[in-house]
Amino acid sequence: MLQLLADGLVIGSIISLGAIGLTLTFAILRFSNFGHGELLAWGSYLALSALAVFAALGFTDPAMPSAPIAPFSFGWPLMAALFVAAVLTAGLALAIDWLLFKRLRLQGSITLVIASFGAALAVRNGLLFTYGGIPRYYAQELQIALPLVPRSFLGGMRITPDQLFVLGLTAVTVVALHWFLAKSTLGRSMRATADNRELARVAGIDPEAMHRAAWVLGAMLAAMAGVFAGLTVQLRPTLGLDLLLPLFAAVILGGIGSVWGAVLGGLIVGLAESFAVAWVGAEWRAAAAFVVLTAMLLVRPRGLFGERG
Repeated sequence: MLQLLADGLVIGSIISLGAIGLTLTFAILRFSNFGHGELLAWGSYLALSALAVFAALGFTDPAMPSAPIAPFSFGWPLMAALFVAAVLTAGLALAIDWLLFKRLRLQGSITLVIASFGAALAVRNGLLFTYGGIPRYYAQELQIALPLVPRSFLGGMRITPDQLFVLGLTAVTVVALHWFLAKSTLGRSMRATADNRELARVAGIDPEAMHRAAWVLGAMLAAMAGVFAGLTVQLRPTLGLDLLLPLFAAVILGGIGSVWGAVLGGLIVGLAESFAVAWVGAEWRAAAAFVVLTAMLLVRPRGLFGERG
């Protein structure tokens, strides 16, 4: 049970980061972006390209071992690659918005949702054309799962160092994001736009600037989630498509527009997937997110932290 809990928390932390970006996009842009998962996939592959560039330039990390068994993969090259990927993914999101969504914004949310399907197909096939369909890995070294809880205690709990870093960095990112939205001028402006666009406009807040801020912030969080997913599992062109349903399940479960709801929803969906693998089989893992999504829509459509209306 403890091992399933640990695995579920790792999966849930990845889903939470992607879900935060998705719920911010919906709250400010007012449409469900079905191409958000592709930003995760592009972010993971852009980090891989950045690592390849660092290696070609001869940048190495003295702390990174060359032994077949590595204590962790989070040396400074991967952290730098994560930053580069986040910036480039934000640029990709702004380009998609400028080329497509900005021109259709006055047509209504349904038009934007349909356009996001087309954008997702185009971006996914562009990724497949650029990198191919062979799964990739950030590092070839093996890792030994470390015991966090003694085996005598309910069977024990083991986790790899990379998974531990993912949990830690996710926690730091969520806390920093909460501070940004609560304390910074830009964060308060984004919240005001999400609550009441017209009133925010009267107060002197530029909606278009908030749109761009939402794209940048959501894309950077998506890139982080993609890198973490590639680090703990593998990189593949369908990474974003595979995570799309869990992302929407987390957003709806927590309440559309709620950052902390997205975090809690992501953790719940991750735990549901982890326990589903053990109880009903790995082939039903994706169905766990669908079951959680359907149950929440039937019982409490506005989600755990969503507001009425």
